Amino acid sequence: MMAVEAGASANTIAAYQTDLRAASELLGGKLGAADAESLETFGAHWRDLATSTVARKASVLRRFFGFLAEEGLRRDDPSSALPRPAPRRPLPKTLSRSDVDRLFAEIDRRLTAGKPSALRLSALIELLYGSGMRASELVALPRAAIRKNTPFLVLAGKGGKERLVPISDRALAAVEAWCEQVPEDSRWLFASRKSHLTRIRLYQLVKELAVAAGIPPERVSPHVLRHAFATHLLEGGADLRTLQTLLGHADITTTQIYTHVESARLVALVNERHPLVDGDGGDA
Repeated sequence: MMAVEAGASANTIAAYQTDLRAASELLGGKLGAADAESLETFGAHWRDLATSTVARKASVLRRFFGFLAEEGLRRDDPSSALPRPAPRRPLPKTLSRSDVDRLFAEIDRRLTAGKPSALRLSALIELLYGSGMRASELVALPRAAIRKNTPFLVLAGKGGKERLVPISDRALAAVEAWCEQVPEDSRWLFASRKSHLTRIRLYQLVKELAVAAGIPPERVSPHVLRHAFATHLLEGGADLRTLQTLLGHADITTTQIYTHVESARLVALVNERHPLVDGDGGDA
């Protein structure tokens, strides 16, 4: 149902399977027959987890029991007994522009030194920061998706939905330089043995780059670079609707997490430009 009717991606389906198996183990393998009293016990099991994790697990189970009821596999839906943590969405981790400059300075150093892996790393980081692509989209990017002097890509995002992704001039130049090293008949832009580069390997490459650039590795990841792309665009004057399109968010409420950037900019603007900021009261 998740794959055919909901159009869920392979990663989403795998995550659902993991959460359902874990819940079933807590109930001795009898999740499908669980009653409300049994589901209430999850609150104790999940009390040390992050609010977002509890919300995700509860959402998966509510969908599961809703499916069982709709299919007539059970007469009731006990999922109302599941914990409902108050949503507390944290601000996304991001990087300052100086942090990003340090990452690219390290890449430039490697390019100047003629390191063979530098061209690939440059293309990867430029695309993460210059287009806001998801890690899963980036590693599985087809070689044929890159067309010379074409400043955009057509990607199959979450749920198989296609979206247009503009890429910066810098990113395009880095990608075209890397393309010269990739055979035209290659299936993947970032091939690795029999398939493409894995998300885990991309994660490792980003961490290694952060260390070399003198940035604590826990502060940097592919997703953080995506956040930095969005944050810096908003700081530069982009509006939320544009950002929603660029990030591939189905719902603008997901994009609204970045409004903290706009709020901070407006506060700074008031503090710098308001006529009473100097404290002398002006002509009031």
